[in-house]
Amino acid sequence: MGTATLDKKIIETSFKDIINSLSDKEKTVISERVWLNWDRKTLQFIGTSFSPSITRERVRQIEDSWIKKIGRIIKSSNLYDIQNKARDIVKLHWNLISKDKLINNIIKELNIDPSINSNILETIIQADVEILKSKPKLGTKTYFYFPSINKSLIEQIHKEWVKILKKKKDVMRKLDLYEQIKHNIWNNSLSNVLIDNIMDIFDDVVDWEENLIWLTKWKILNPKTLKDKAIYVMKKQKTPMHFVDISNNITKYLWDNVKVNTIHNELIRNNEFVLIWRWLYALKEWWFKPGTVIDVIIDVLKKNKEPMSTEDIIKNVLKVRNVKKTTIYMNLQNKDIIKRVGRNYYDIK
Repeated sequence: MGTATLDKKIIETSFKDIINSLSDKEKTVISERVWLNWDRKTLQFIGTSFSPSITRERVRQIEDSWIKKIGRIIKSSNLYDIQNKARDIVKLHWNLISKDKLINNIIKELNIDPSINSNILETIIQADVEILKSKPKLGTKTYFYFPSINKSLIEQIHKEWVKILKKKKDVMRKLDLYEQIKHNIWNNSLSNVLIDNIMDIFDDVVDWEENLIWLTKWKILNPKTLKDKAIYVMKKQKTPMHFVDISNNITKYLWDNVKVNTIHNELIRNNEFVLIWRWLYALKEWWFKPGTVIDVIIDVLKKNKEPMSTEDIIKNVLKVRNVKKTTIYMNLQNKDIIKRVGRNYYDIK
């Protein structure tokens, strides 16, 4: 059946029809684990809801048995397109991909409404006998993979990159880390894409902006103080920011609601931050000069000790301040402070 028919309503209706074809016990287990109110219940909770109660292992057996059963039903239904697309995506990711990334890709490529219950898509994928789903494990995300993946290789790569980062005790470029892993485990044919996907399923190692990698427990990726949080978001944005934007981005990236006045006070009292324009802050390590653009122009002219051309002034200001060239030129027209001494040459008045 064509993928154009796979909208949210059809998927949820088809899935519910399959549930309704089950026995009462199967229907109860699957509804609680997948469908009911979007809230996936634990195996223990479901087991104790029966009278007499059943064990967690028995609940798991019922769930596994049902998933195999619907795998056969799905092959002749419009939901089979989801399994086909899932296989294609897993192959493109070198046979292993995290659950969330796989589901997001399916939603995007099949143009499914993102508000769909993702537990339904997960169960449809899990019902495909060609794809395996990882078992729950502390410190790892759920992932899907093909049987060709060597599970011991996953652990070997994980242990190796943790060892490398701990030894270095600093942030690493992703590609440098990957090359070091290949060298250490004597496997230069290993795909960077596969290493990337393996890294994605572990919680103790995190990449940032698709370039840098470090351990989650390190302060730079797990900022505790308000100052560290402000530095974190400014480094992520890579540009000077208004103090209100800094506050908003702390909420966005670190899920921490902070008062605007509180963050402003933190920026004022810490010398890691430089006020470069009205309420606009930069990091001191970016080599920004404090003050307005005209203050920077005056500083440049004072250091030169003689008139400078427009081009040289702009070049020197841009070394310490990330502003538009037109902004610098407009400040040179401040006749109260700057005087023009020749064709395109300026000095302090």
